Amino acid sequence: MLTYKVIELSTVTEETIQDALNEQTALGWRYDGIQFAMRDSSRRPSMAFILFTREDAAESVPS
Repeated sequence: MLTYKVIELSTVTEETIQDALNEQTALGWRYDGIQFAMRDSSRRPSMAFILFTREDAAESVPS
């Protein structure tokens, strides 16, 4: 069964993104993508949502 995880970053910097990616991949999550939330008044994102997936072998889907 495929499990999803979303990490929300309210402070979006190179360091916070890097830390989140390194932390979650070390725990066995696979990076799946990133979405940025932008403000009209700024060129920098106000938030980021990092998406991860993991295959859970313990749970099997019945056929």
